Amino acid sequence: MKSRLPKVLHPLCGLHMLDHVLNAVQQSGIKRTVLVTPPSSRRIQRHAGGAILNAEQPKPLGTGHAVLCAMPFLESPTAQSRGMSNGASKDAAEHVLVLAGDVPLLRPETLRALMARHLEAQADVTVLTAVGMPPDGLGRVVRDASGSVTRIVEERHARYAQERIEEINSGIYCFRAAALWPRLTELTPSPTGELYLTDVVDMTVRSGGRVAAYTAPDPWDAFGVNTRRQLVQAAAIMRRRICEHWLDQGVTVVDPASTFLDATVVIGRDTVIQPNTCLYGATRVGRDCVVGPGAVVVDTTIADRCEVQGSVLEGAVLERRARVGPFCHLRPGAHLMEDVHLGNFVEVKESTVGKGTAASHFSYLGDATIGKNVNIGAGTITCNYDGKQKLRTTIGDNAFIGSDTLLVAPISVGNRSSTGAGSVVTRDVPDDTLVVGVPAKPRQRPNP
Repeated sequence: MKSRLPKVLHPLCGLHMLDHVLNAVQQSGIKRTVLVTPPSSRRIQRHAGGAILNAEQPKPLGTGHAVLCAMPFLESPTAQSRGMSNGASKDAAEHVLVLAGDVPLLRPETLRALMARHLEAQADVTVLTAVGMPPDGLGRVVRDASGSVTRIVEERHARYAQERIEEINSGIYCFRAAALWPRLTELTPSPTGELYLTDVVDMTVRSGGRVAAYTAPDPWDAFGVNTRRQLVQAAAIMRRRICEHWLDQGVTVVDPASTFLDATVVIGRDTVIQPNTCLYGATRVGRDCVVGPGAVVVDTTIADRCEVQGSVLEGAVLERRARVGPFCHLRPGAHLMEDVHLGNFVEVKESTVGKGTAASHFSYLGDATIGKNVNIGAGTITCNYDGKQKLRTTIGDNAFIGSDTLLVAPISVGNRSSTGAGSVVTRDVPDDTLVVGVPAKPRQRPNP
């Protein structure tokens, strides 16, 4: 990856690559998870959290050696007899699922099907294979005339005929623990000194054990990420899957190819996601909304029947029937109550905007509490920063803020009060008062 960041912690559709794998494992019904990492990967261990058992592999001596490092945590009889048990569990694992942390497209239903095949075949080892995925760098699955797996050949050791085999080894296996542990201890190092888990398959065949295989229904389930190019490939597949999921749930995604949805996003039925829209992080979108085109929404909650067009929303909350955009920017702490309308080029930050309030053009509302049914004229600015601290502005219900008004905080504008166009308001305005000028002063309201 040519990165300071560990490969499995690279982000992919809202989660780290490792998170996708651990989620698949958890959702497939696995009872105990052991994460094998090198000593230098404390960051990975911290990220995985306390629910995951951590085993260290002191040196990178291959996949077979990595599973040996996990053996004490699985309380195998072999480990216990050798005094290797660390008390992680009282129950020995009966079956062991082995997979890598760089297969983020692996789905829990594929793991469940692999385990079901393993139990049904009463196999010593069951291999997850794939057909139809780019085979470069991957081991080939060799079968005999009856279709039984006889060997897994690494690409660098494959002959010409074996290189043409389309069925690849995913590196994901189910083992019967009682058959796995003794064979791990009998592995012979390769010329590089590594112990290969694939050799266990050969040993099982030679000893007359049962080897089964399950072919992934979607070959991309077995796709491993080793480069940034492959990370981009995986992201494209995952985005397509996410869009297909929400289409199946009653959401209209007009153009999935130009839509970016994180795996962490939730969308309600009958909502329409327009092209060139990005929904990231902990974003929640309600029912009957229209989002986009060209919207970027991050960690934002959007209630039912809202519209967001061509705007950037970060850490905001929109209540029912709020309308935003185009070209608005809602920064963290922006809270729009029901029926609020923000038109083009309005920025809101750390502010609550009351029910039915409208700011239709070119305004900045920062550190403000705005009442209901307020009209914010074009060019209004809450001057919330005095060079040292942020100060608040309060605007009462049914107020009318004239175009190009500057509200110099801290300041309060009362209920039903008005400011004239171009006013600079530096003092609090009582209820039912009109202020105009620079600085703004009270003036009698004209007769209707």
